[in-house]
Amino acid sequence: MFEIVEKRELAENIYLTRVKAPRIAHSAKPGQFVIVRADEHSERTPLTIADYDEQEGTVTLVTQALGVSTRKIVAKGAGESLADVAGPLGRPSDFVTEPIEELRKRKFIFVGGGVGAAPVFPQVKWLTERGVEVDVIVGAKTKDLLIYAEEMRKVATNLYIATDDGSEGFHGLVTTLLEKLVNEGKQYDCCVAIGPMIMMKFVTLTAKKFDLPCIVSLNALMVDGTGMCGACRVTIAGKTKFTCVDGPEFNAYDVDFDEAMRRQGMYRTQEQRALAIQREREAGHKCNIGLDK
Repeated sequence: MFEIVEKRELAENIYLTRVKAPRIAHSAKPGQFVIVRADEHSERTPLTIADYDEQEGTVTLVTQALGVSTRKIVAKGAGESLADVAGPLGRPSDFVTEPIEELRKRKFIFVGGGVGAAPVFPQVKWLTERGVEVDVIVGAKTKDLLIYAEEMRKVATNLYIATDDGSEGFHGLVTTLLEKLVNEGKQYDCCVAIGPMIMMKFVTLTAKKFDLPCIVSLNALMVDGTGMCGACRVTIAGKTKFTCVDGPEFNAYDVDFDEAMRRQGMYRTQEQRALAIQREREAGHKCNIGLDK
């Protein structure tokens, strides 16, 4: 059992959960993920590590409550426990293995869309702590759905906010803001995008206009986290890879985004069915309680 030491709402249906997991906190690297089960009857849910503290022995997770399993996770409060937190899994970000002096010669731009802002944080934090210059774009539909903006201000060289409705920061898409920054003279050596699949696809297309190397994280495709289920298959440079063991990060220009989005849509339909069944059960339970009275 993994004790929850902090739980708070970041935005509507988006929650931060910090759990005691000393071994994971000791081993975790930027870009990796964990597999979580709320209880013994829950499905395995992959969540990218949003932060880790080796001294406190804690790991921070950010969960968007969309389906049955994620709703069970966010229903747990401080003082309660998660049944399983397995990890760290996946390959760390490539820059972790690069010589620090070489990294300091490069400038990164990270683009985090929606919940994707959370896994961007540990990468930016890691680079900044080692003297690397890092700009960050955080995007959301509206300011009420922005997360990790304050945390990012503490670690980023420059933070840029983009909202679809213009309620905070730049009025428009993160791709438009990225293009604007480059056209204004900002020079970057690498772009890293984490967020909705469609966003990552268009960030990739935008980066390509400027011959800007681009990395994306395909963590949303994972199911069991071991490669055995095959659910996270993705075509990378014409070859079949498994997101959970070969990734989750890949060269964006090698990713078949259209195939990945079709696969993601298939699982979304299954999750929607499971959520509908769960809601029917909850409604039936409430009716039975009423009859008992």
